[in-house]
Amino acid sequence: MALKVVALAGGVGGAKLSYGLAQTLPSENLTVIVNTGDDFDHLGLRVCPDLDTVVYTLAGVANRQTGWGRDRETWSFLETTGALGGPTWFRLGDRDVALHVHRTRRLREGVSLSEVTHEVSRAMGIRCTVLPMTDDDVRTVVVTDRGEMPFQEYFVRRACEPAVRGFRFAGIEDSRPAPGVLDALLAADLVVLCPSNPWVSIDPILALPGVRSAAGSRTVVAVSPLVGGKAVKGPAAKMAAELSVEPTPQAIAAHYSGLLHGIVYDQADPDAGDALQRDGLRSLRTRTLMRTDRDRRRLAGEVVDFGTTVAQREAA
Repeated sequence: MALKVVALAGGVGGAKLSYGLAQTLPSENLTVIVNTGDDFDHLGLRVCPDLDTVVYTLAGVANRQTGWGRDRETWSFLETTGALGGPTWFRLGDRDVALHVHRTRRLREGVSLSEVTHEVSRAMGIRCTVLPMTDDDVRTVVVTDRGEMPFQEYFVRRACEPAVRGFRFAGIEDSRPAPGVLDALLAADLVVLCPSNPWVSIDPILALPGVRSAAGSRTVVAVSPLVGGKAVKGPAAKMAAELSVEPTPQAIAAHYSGLLHGIVYDQADPDAGDALQRDGLRSLRTRTLMRTDRDRRRLAGEVVDFGTTVAQREAA
């Protein structure tokens, strides 16, 4: 009988591993819970970057060159917006805009984000369950040496240039996990923290009331987002340096202290098995870089096998 797996995901790395898991597990046995802390309103549209990256990747229509947006994209909307003097710093392709228009319309009709996500997932042929972390407005705020700024301002408009001092999640105290999130976690045999940025992709999910305790009641393994001490995509390594965190598997494990039972890290990193074992963690050192669909399936299979072993040893 296949494991019931819940993946916590955000961004490109989380989307790629989620794709691999979807190719490895029966669809009814996989739930992907996605960060919505970087959602924002742009040009009057609700944009959900991490949700869209996960959905596009699972549907097989993601832009493989950029890691974000859709394949076979065109840019007439953006070009016309610029010609009219509008903002073009956040690049919205024509196919991408259609999803944002649909989502915004449905939200204004009173439909929840989780319901819209279900509709979109089914329309795009996705069979596993994809859930936003919450239907409420939670917004990641980056504390920098130039003051606080919304995540997309820091990440896209300023290209991660300001030095990071910390983060806060506006609205988190009054938010609730989306319907199905806690139920999926409590029913899971294995919770996988995808190779997504720990501070801005995974932490917002874990900060939701009840999520960390529900996940912590299951077997939890993380996949490090770092390869040889560097981030494959995004600013994770830069953030680590600015927060005085060593870019190592041990540091990633320490970030999730009290939650993890095991961690998967890349063979380009020094062997940390003994150090992790002393901290009570099992580990798997393998190739975590996912350049191809075959890489995604291979890593997903290794993570599931590793998680199964960890769960069995925890139960023994």
